Amino acid sequence: MTEKKKKDVSLKEEKKAEKKEAEVKEETAEAAGETEETAAEAAAEEAGEASGETPEKAEDKGDKEKSKIDELNDRVMRQMAEFENYRKRTEKEKAAMFETGAKSVIEKLLPVVDNFERGLAGLTDEGKKDPFAEGMQRIYKQLMDELEKLEVKPIEAVGKEFDPNLHNAVMHVEDEEAPDNTVVEELQKGYTYRESVVRHSMVKVAN
Repeated sequence: MTEKKKKDVSLKEEKKAEKKEAEVKEETAEAAGETEETAAEAAAEEAGEASGETPEKAEDKGDKEKSKIDELNDRVMRQMAEFENYRKRTEKEKAAMFETGAKSVIEKLLPVVDNFERGLAGLTDEGKKDPFAEGMQRIYKQLMDELEKLEVKPIEAVGKEFDPNLHNAVMHVEDEEAPDNTVVEELQKGYTYRESVVRHSMVKVAN
C-alpha cells in the first residue's frame, strides 16, 4: 500500500470516528434531557403526594369551599329575612296592643262624658251662668278637646241612614216625616277611635 493510500484510509477512519463521536454525544444529550424531564415530573408528583393534593383534588377542594361559602351566605340571608319579618310582626303586635289598650281606656271615659252632658243639659239658662256650672262647662270642653286630639270623634246619627256598623237600633217608630231606615233620635252618643268604633250609637230608627 502506497503512502497516499494509507493517508486516505486514515482520513476516512478519522471522519468515521468523528461522526460516531458526534452521534454518541447527541444521543447522550437527548438521554440526559429526557432524564431531567422525567425527574422533574417525578419530583412534582412526589411533592403533590407529600402534600396530599393532586391537581384534581385541589380543584375538588376549591369547589367544596365555594359551595360551603354559598351555603353560609344563603343561611345568613335567610336569618336576616326571618329577623326582619319578626321585627315587623313585633311592631304590628305592639301597635295592636296599644290600640286595644287605648280603646279600653277611652271606653271607660265615655260614661264620664255622658254624665257631664246629662248634667249640663239639665241646666237652665240662668243656671248656666252660675260660676260652678261655668267651671263644669270648661272642664267638659277641655275633656272633649283632649279626646279629639286622641282622634276620638262622636258618631253622626240623627238624620243619617241607619248603619249597623255605627248604630245600634233599640227602637223603631213610625214617622211619616222621616224616610224609612233613618235615625230620628239618638239615645246614647257613639264614638270612634281612629276610624274604629269604640261604642255604637244607641238610636231610634224610623220604619
